[in-house]
Amino acid sequence: MTALRDELAAIDPSRSCDRIAEADGLGPGPIGREPSVARLAVRLRRAAEHGAATAFDWTAVGEHCHAAWLRGRFLARGSLSLAGGRTHLEFVIAPDEAPTLVTRLADIGLPASWRLRRGRGVVTSKSGEAVGTFLRRIGATGALLEVEARQVSRALRGELNRVLNAESANLQRAVSAAGRQLDAIATLDADGRLAVQPPIVRLVADARRATPEASLAELAEQLGAHRSAVQRALERVERLALDPDAGPGTAHRTRCRERSRRCAHAPRPAVA
Repeated sequence: MTALRDELAAIDPSRSCDRIAEADGLGPGPIGREPSVARLAVRLRRAAEHGAATAFDWTAVGEHCHAAWLRGRFLARGSLSLAGGRTHLEFVIAPDEAPTLVTRLADIGLPASWRLRRGRGVVTSKSGEAVGTFLRRIGATGALLEVEARQVSRALRGELNRVLNAESANLQRAVSAAGRQLDAIATLDADGRLAVQPPIVRLVADARRATPEASLAELAEQLGAHRSAVQRALERVERLALDPDAGPGTAHRTRCRERSRRCAHAPRPAVA
């Protein structure tokens, strides 16, 4: 915070109207903060004394004067917090000034709100983008770079956490699936049903037992098969394991029963 205030206090307005605006933003009271801000107040008041006595009118001046006034108001009554990865801009001012300051901040594209706190008006903005706009307008280049760096860092951390969470969930699902598949293979092997399965099913089962940690893609690469074929084979193994009555030759018996059922319902030829 001290570095930001020193950076802003070192700005020397070249236009007399900007000096008047910044002096008005600092206000008439003493500045009891950093020495650099106190020296700025003295310098601006001396310049105003030697120049034409012109009152500051927000509605009648240009954007550069708006920026100068806001810079002075921030130095006198503002603070910026970047703790915890959050951006918090705050002004502590007289209650009757708070609505006016909110309106002036809105004029430069910075939405803010205000409330009363212990008899004082508190104007705040917690939007990182809006605070960045404010810092850019008042000339706080160093602080702006820090805010932007923190925003990028926070976005990267969020994306990294999202990717890690997704990978963790995928890994957990893969581990659970491999466990089910190994149990199903052991069940079919114990009752002899694995031996009568098609070659691709037996090959996939052997590969899964040999490399329990392998993904479907890795199993497919080991066997020189398509991933979809490996997936179908493992799904078949799990499906068969859920049917304890499905022993060797079950498929053949099922076809025979189906054939018999069709024959029983077929119309008999009429007897001449």
